[in-house]
Amino acid sequence: MSKYWVNKFLYQIDRDPDLLERYRTNPRAMVETWEQSIGPMLTSVEISTVNSFTPEEREALINHDYVALFEMGAHFFLNLTLFIAVFEEEYTARSGPLAFQLEFGRKLSHWLGREYPSVAL
Repeated sequence: MSKYWVNKFLYQIDRDPDLLERYRTNPRAMVETWEQSIGPMLTSVEISTVNSFTPEEREALINHDYVALFEMGAHFFLNLTLFIAVFEEEYTARSGPLAFQLEFGRKLSHWLGREYPSVAL
């Protein structure tokens, strides 16, 4: 897993309301746009050409598969906070406060008692 690249995506999308809305409504297009033009920007004039998502990472991001991202070693907090932003409104309307967070915990409960996936690069 290109953990730095995935974590950079999670961080940047979560902190930009426009990118977040684009990711929520058309994740495939947002992942492609980010990987090709947003992610490579190191500064306003400096571009990296060495990073890309693996096919598995790309599909997990496109499918909002936060469990797969966690299992691949995405940073827990970045993963959780982005997907709270993606799903919280829908889950709260359907099942009340903290509904998404509770589901997130249930879906990751198979990790109880196991070693936390490494977030080391």
